[in-house]
Parts: sequence; structure tokens; C-alpha cells
Amino acid sequence: MQTTTSPLKWAGGKRWLVPYIQPIWKNYKDFRLVEPFCGGLSIAIGVKPKLALLNDINPHVINFYLWLKKGLRITTLMQNDSVSYYEYRDYFNYLIRANRHTSKKSAELFYYLNKTCFNGLCRFNKSGEFNVPFGRHGTINYKVDFLEYKEIFLNWGFTANPYSSITLKNNDFVFADPPYDVKFRNYSKDGFSWNDQIELTEWLNKHKGPIVLCNQATDRIIELYTNNGFHINFLTERINIKANGDRTPANVVIATKNIMLDFSG
Repeated sequence: MQTTTSPLKWAGGKRWLVPYIQPIWKNYKDFRLVEPFCGGLSIAIGVKPKLALLNDINPHVINFYLWLKKGLRITTLMQNDSVSYYEYRDYFNYLIRANRHTSKKSAELFYYLNKTCFNGLCRFNKSGEFNVPFGRHGTINYKVDFLEYKEIFLNWGFTANPYSSITLKNNDFVFADPPYDVKFRNYSKDGFSWNDQIELTEWLNKHKGPIVLCNQATDRIIELYTNNGFHINFLTERINIKANGDRTPANVVIATKNIMLDFSG
């Protein structure tokens, strides 16, 4: 299988974490990889599981992946200018209002907006409409042919449901990367609250198979994960969590449970 990277620009993507996950994953390479918050797909593409269930509450990113699985080739003219950007953003939001968000056109526009918007953010208002401003990038190398993903995605399932609807099996390797415990939580129109963090941890705690859980290392996150029996590890990630694009290094907690190899950074 050829080397392939995530097709999207993803704020908070976990490509940097792949070298740390691989030593754990090699002991479970015949397991199904399950990601309740698959986001930009960096982990799945990095470890290349035979089987995967990749879920995200954001239906637009999942729609894009489903079209990639079919062998997407973009025919929409993509230009890096503000006039085109806001016209396409309006059209994308029109497709959402018209309940046509699963169309090929919607997938193409989602890719364009992702590559052209400010800082690779994926943010929606309370009405469920994309509201990230134009990014003012110098040069953007837009991709139009995504055929290599068709083979990679062959045995991967994609769903856009609440994580709690996933039925886990004992031989599922779960990598959970929820929205970080920070001020910005509008990745989906309903956001992700502290109660959501608690409920996710309790849901994961019922799983008998291997788990790797990633979050920002706030005091309450560390306490929550420790109290639920997770083994705590720390790394430093240059994440972008502020609207002004600040990439100050932040402490990240990697919590593991039910694994044969202790996580090592």
C-alpha cells in the first residue's frame, strides 16, 4: 500500500501522534480500529488497519470520506480568492438547508472550504451552517483526483452518529480523540461540554479491549481519566486552539487501558 496522508487540512490533527501509536498498534494489527471521533483520519491512515469503523458526529466530513471511498474526482473549479470562497460557502450552506448535504457537490465544496478557510478550522453555528472565514493563504495546492483512497478505504466503514451508538467488540482497538477540554468546542453545532467528556470516559470504561484516549492535559481531565483507571502519559503537541492561530506548545494527556504494551513517548 502506498504512503498516503490525510486528504484534509485538520486543526488538531493527530499525524504527529502516529509514531507513538504504532508500537502499541502492532500488537493489535488484526483488530478492528474504531475511532469515535475520526476527524482528519491521520491515525487510521497512519497505522493502516485491515478493518476499521470510523465515526464522526460531523456528517460533512463523513460524506466527504464516503465519496472518496467511491473514487472521488472533483470537477468544481477551486480558486484561492475571497469572492469564490464566500460564494461556495453560501452554496455549501444552501445544500445543508436543502437537505442535500450527502451529495457529491457537497463533498467537493467541503474539501474546497477546508483547504481555503482560516487555519483549517471546521466550525458550525447553532443552525448547523459552516461559518469559518476566508483563510488568506499564499498558495494552495488543490487536489482533484482521490482515487488512491478508494483502495485504502475498501474495508473501512464510515458513520456519522453519536459515539454512544457504536457497538464495541472485545477485539476492537479504540482510539478516541474527542474535542479537547478547551474553550473552543464548536466543531459540531451542539459543541462538546464537560458532561460530554465525563459520559465519553464512562462509555469507554465499559470496553474490555484496548483503548488509547487523547485530550489536553487539564487538571480535571487528568483527574477524570485517573479516577476511571486509565494509565496516564504526557506529550507536548504544537496545537492550534486559539482563533488568532497561536501554536504555543500544549501538554497533552495520552490515556491507555487494556493494552499489552505501556505507552512510551
